[in-house]
Amino acid sequence: MVPVPPVAYGGTERIVGTLAAELSRRGHVVTLFASADSRAPCALEPIAPQSLWAAGYRGDVSAFLLSAVAQAWEQAERFDIIHSHVEAFGFLLARHCPTPVLSTLHGRLDRDGMPELLDRFSDIPLVAVSNSQRRWAPRANWVATVHHGLALAQMPFADDPGEYLLVVGRAAPEKGVAEAIELARRVGLPLKMVLKVHDPAEMELFERVVRPAVDEGVVDFLGELPPAERDPLYAGARATLMLGSWPEPFGLVAIESLASGTPVIARRAGALPEIVEHGADGYLVEDLSEAELAVPLVSALHRADIRQRALQRFSAARMADDYERIYRRLLRGSAESSVRVPATAS
Repeated sequence: MVPVPPVAYGGTERIVGTLAAELSRRGHVVTLFASADSRAPCALEPIAPQSLWAAGYRGDVSAFLLSAVAQAWEQAERFDIIHSHVEAFGFLLARHCPTPVLSTLHGRLDRDGMPELLDRFSDIPLVAVSNSQRRWAPRANWVATVHHGLALAQMPFADDPGEYLLVVGRAAPEKGVAEAIELARRVGLPLKMVLKVHDPAEMELFERVVRPAVDEGVVDFLGELPPAERDPLYAGARATLMLGSWPEPFGLVAIESLASGTPVIARRAGALPEIVEHGADGYLVEDLSEAELAVPLVSALHRADIRQRALQRFSAARMADDYERIYRRLLRGSAESSVRVPATAS
């Protein structure tokens, strides 16, 4: 949907771009199957002349993902290993391709037929991005849990932040947009919102929830921003809000905020308890009342310590180390590739 790495919004594409760059830096010969406007520092096999969003496409992307899988399958003999990031679209490739295929799953696995599908494909090696994500598929062939990593050392840092709260993401109910606006009203702090508003549902929520708060003066809506403009907003915020009640499979916004030294106030849901240490990196809350209590407390947290922990736990190098170990295990033979290992929080 977007190039690798993305210009602005694009979680999976950011991880793919970061991993491709780090593996290339280590001397691996990496080929990326992505749109032709991608700029990752490795060989590129274009699956479309332009990213779909840049071309104005807003429809179902299934056919494009299947085409990408077919293109990689046709060239499989060129590679020692194939790393799939296209969710279930790569499952048949993983089962039948003669080249070992590792599939990292980035989305929810508890609905939309995924539990049944994972049971049917219990032979293919899978990586989860959090222990929370994999908990409803205990019979799947999980070879590891690998927390995401990014090139976080370049994140700006401010030990003396400004007096605003921040939300980064997309205009969706599960992202806690309405809850963040209500919290800003309660605590009397302005709320900066960096949001993707592309899809019809996102546009509807923006008009219904965000625009009235903008008119009221509670929200400063900044739209979708590239990292050069977005990242200083992390560093300058009193706290980043992640108040959605959905089981977020990971949460790149959380690690970016922590790497800037800015605490995260997050709903205790999904993978966020694996990222945010309550009382050290921010606060995990159950509802808006607890979030209201957390806002004044974040000022006492040590932002330099928050940043240092994030750089150690969520670096691109650590993520690449984890994947290199898995690649070696798969390359030692198909028998070992089916060995199940306990969940780990890498």
